Amino acid sequence: MSDTFNKGTALITGASSGIGAIYADRLARRGYDLILVARNRDRLDSLASRLTTETGRTVEVVAADLGDNEGIARVEDILRTDASITLLVNNAGVGATVPLLQSDPDKMDAMITLNVVALTRLAAAAAPEFVERGAGTIINISSIVAISPELLNGVYGGTKAFVLAFSQSLHHELADKGVRVQVVLPGATSTEFWDIAGLPVSNLPEAIVMPAADMVDAALAGLDQGELVTIPSLPDIDDWNAFENARQALGPNLSHRRPARRLLAS
Repeated sequence: MSDTFNKGTALITGASSGIGAIYADRLARRGYDLILVARNRDRLDSLASRLTTETGRTVEVVAADLGDNEGIARVEDILRTDASITLLVNNAGVGATVPLLQSDPDKMDAMITLNVVALTRLAAAAAPEFVERGAGTIINISSIVAISPELLNGVYGGTKAFVLAFSQSLHHELADKGVRVQVVLPGATSTEFWDIAGLPVSNLPEAIVMPAADMVDAALAGLDQGELVTIPSLPDIDDWNAFENARQALGPNLSHRRPARRLLAS
């Protein structure tokens, strides 16, 4: 049983297995009631039953496909109307490992819908409600390919780069309104992701694959420490700060009336 006070309700997408299911477990034990969203109702029901028994929290399941507009709209409506929701975990997503030239365009389109469109619309549904209450947290799950796009399929990397940029912008917009934003960039994590993406995790070097439970625990530790960007495997946060400071340093020279001298015709 959870012995913490009620922290409101956490809505978690992609909650039926892997990272999402572990977030559900950890957040229930931290004192959150849950709304679990995924396509597989049987898995959701099983997880909900276990968590209710083990933690005493209230757990609602929503079987919805965030790859289509109807499913997205259904969850948007929940975020807009359930005033108990204090935390959104945008975890639902899909990946790809094969190069663009070998990819199915329809599958790439579906990946963009789930990884970008659904995540954006759910965050946009939750944010105004959190702002009105002066509190709330949005956690967006990105990937290290957001900053290392050469590693996997470029469309997948592009969607995760969007999640990073969107989260940074959202933080800039909402930080002074009492709303927290965190974006998590996992490296290779031991989940079903790899099988679905076409590269079983057994093909990866064991030394680079983090257990999903460790990944989520590290991400939540980053949240507790106030990090905007959390890379669970990064040993030294100063490395990220240096990367971010270099990006910020470009700012004053990103827009001028005249082209750079090196680009002028000789």
